[in-house]
Amino acid sequence: MNYDITLDVTGLNCPLPLLRLKQLLPQVNPGEVIQVLATDPAAHLDLGVFINHSSHEMLLHERKGDVQLFYIQTSADK
Repeated sequence: MNYDITLDVTGLNCPLPLLRLKQLLPQVNPGEVIQVLATDPAAHLDLGVFINHSSHEMLLHERKGDVQLFYIQTSADK
C-alpha cells in the first residue's frame, strides 16, 4: 500500500493514538494517505469510529504481530 505520511503511535494507549491523528490532519493535503502504526489493542475501535463519522476513508486495516496498520486517505473536510 502506498502512503504519504507515517504516524507512529506505537506504545501509546487510548485516547492518544486518535488525538495524535487529529493533530496531524490539519497538516495533511487532501487525498494524501496516512499510514498509522499502533499497538493499542483498541486502536481499531477508536480510529474506526472516528473515520466512520468523518469524510476520511479507511483504505486498509491489517495486523502484523502486535502492530495494527491503518491506511487512511484524507478528504478536504478535516
